Amino acid sequence: MILPGATLGVLGGGQLGRMFTVAARTMGYHVIVLDPDPDSPAGRIADEHLHASYGDEWALRQLAEACEAITAEFENIPAATLRELERHCPLRPSAAALETTQDRICEKTFVEHTGIPTTPYRVVRHAAHLEQAVTGLTPPYILKRSCLGYDGKGQVPVADLDQARAAFCALGEVPCVLEERVSLRQEISVILVCGTRGDCVSYPLAENVHRGGILEMTLVPARVETGLARAAVDAGLRLAAALEYCGVMAIEFFITEAGELLVNEIAPRPHNSGHYTLDACVTSQFEQQVRMLCGLPAGSTRLLSPVVMVNLLGQVWEGGGPDWGALFARPEVKLHLYGKREPRPGRKMGHLCSLSADLGLARVTAAEVLGRLKARGGDG
Repeated sequence: MILPGATLGVLGGGQLGRMFTVAARTMGYHVIVLDPDPDSPAGRIADEHLHASYGDEWALRQLAEACEAITAEFENIPAATLRELERHCPLRPSAAALETTQDRICEKTFVEHTGIPTTPYRVVRHAAHLEQAVTGLTPPYILKRSCLGYDGKGQVPVADLDQARAAFCALGEVPCVLEERVSLRQEISVILVCGTRGDCVSYPLAENVHRGGILEMTLVPARVETGLARAAVDAGLRLAAALEYCGVMAIEFFITEAGELLVNEIAPRPHNSGHYTLDACVTSQFEQQVRMLCGLPAGSTRLLSPVVMVNLLGQVWEGGGPDWGALFARPEVKLHLYGKREPRPGRKMGHLCSLSADLGLARVTAAEVLGRLKARGGDG
């Protein structure tokens, strides 16, 4: 076990790295952040910020020498960097797990090999593949970059072959996947905490609402039938075991109108839909990330209260800034800001959690507070 007083490294300095750093420093660890942004949210509160690219040999050497273990706040770290760090100290999750999940083609192939269903798709590596891909699926479709897409970026809805060709060109003619746009009833996520010995525990299932490709709201506990909830957790555990995973992991699922459970994406890290754990669970997903990195036992994942988490995007800051007084007037609402200096439309600036013994009331309160913030800040 790696105990308090040790130094931990984190690749990435965004809000996930920031919340990891808060948890680690609260628990008595030192933190070094590697991020190319000189003003990264995590770097500003870490013990040390290595302002360098993820491939910088000097920075990687310094990180490996100073840290007893290293984690990542996002999966799109160059594979060569991951393998180099893993040669010198524990990297959790592993380079292999991160490499599998940073590429949609690799990830979907991996999920299929476990026998768990995914959204129907075809691989598109060249424009010549589009015609066969379109004829093998049922329209409408969505074309997604295989790498570097997130929050609705790097993906384009398409209805036919001509639109698919235009979208492939707009995405830079890089490898993509073409997916069927299934008829959705719900979107849910499973947040798992997996230790070094293959032991895994799950948080309560989260129900997610997206808008414009960005997570808008998470409701916990999810309003899902017991059988589907159990199947989602079981599928997540199978995926974690197949990856030999160590750390916090989220698996996003679609539930179709026909009641099918389909894997959408795997996130090998704490996830936006798990932010509710900061206020509504015995142990947050970020404390769990520290625990798993350090080889400690998992903390309790017990839900203390029904909760609704709402993302606060940059447009809320338009027109004069949010009315924080309206939020703080509601004692059951908790605010988390990420330390980003420049609000932009679609940029995640923070989130709020609304807690109540009744999930419906928590949602009403969250909507009311968000409406007040938008009325002051902009129309969102």
